Amino acid sequence: EVQLVESGGGLVQPGGSLTLSCAASGFIFRNYAMSWIRQAPGKGLEWVSRISDTGAITHYTDSVKGRFTIARDNTKNTLYLQMKNLKLEDSAVYYCSKNWDPVAALNGYRGQGTQVTVFS
Repeated sequence: EVQLVESGGGLVQPGGSLTLSCAASGFIFRNYAMSWIRQAPGKGLEWVSRISDTGAITHYTDSVKGRFTIARDNTKNTLYLQMKNLKLEDSAVYYCSKNWDPVAALNGYRGQGTQVTVFS
């Protein structure tokens, strides 16, 4: 059974930093690309970033480029999202997804999510 467990969210002021983690189990993690998606209050799901199976290729949505870094540790079956210079509009529930394609990531299985709240 595929399981994705996100953690690391919290409260932070604008300009602050957080690192999210996603612990994966139930599948061969190193064989799959992974994505982060998020959902802000009252809004739909938004694709944030993706990383290839080896970690060599990464992509980001324009609003987080230069501020967020996606990474993975295939020895620990864990996906990360390092977030710096956080903005109010980054407040959302963040989910990880076992998909490369953004549409599949938005519509497929995801974990319970971790809440990130940026407040001034």
